Amino acid sequence: MASPPPTALNPDAAPVLDLLTVPQVMGRLQLGRSAVYDLLRTGQLASITLGRARRIPTHAVTDFIRTRLEQDAA
Repeated sequence: MASPPPTALNPDAAPVLDLLTVPQVMGRLQLGRSAVYDLLRTGQLASITLGRARRIPTHAVTDFIRTRLEQDAA
């Protein structure tokens, strides 16, 4: 049985920040590895580095999509 998320136990707690790997972002955006790394390199997609691992917060992917939709609508 899966345990409930921490915020379900304590409603005052901050939500858990989900971090994605590059392959997970590749799947979500349906882009290749080079394209995702280009987005990271140019700052269009925010990320953090933990040791040698690159992680992308889920909100960064959402923000990227929102920004692109706004650009396309303008």
